[in-house]
Amino acid sequence: MTESPPESHILQDNRRRRLIFRAQHRGTYENDLLIGDFVRANIAAMTPGELDALEAVMEFPDAELADWLTGRQTIPEHADSPMLRRIRAAALARA
Repeated sequence: MTESPPESHILQDNRRRRLIFRAQHRGTYENDLLIGDFVRANIAAMTPGELDALEAVMEFPDAELADWLTGRQTIPEHADSPMLRRIRAAALARA
């Protein structure tokens, strides 16, 4: 018989699943791909702090995120974060 994981692991797994779903269902196809692909590829290794940073990035409106991630606009100071820069680097590498 195997032991069930501690409750914190269950919560983290649920949180990761919710974040993956949210990243892939942004409302615009462009962001679904740009953010969703990044999240799927990286979420397993993210720390709780990085998950917090990811959630903060996903609070921005889709139109702004698309412009920042594709390089159509520079990331403004109020939105700039290491996580947003990581996602942008991954998005630009796809191009």
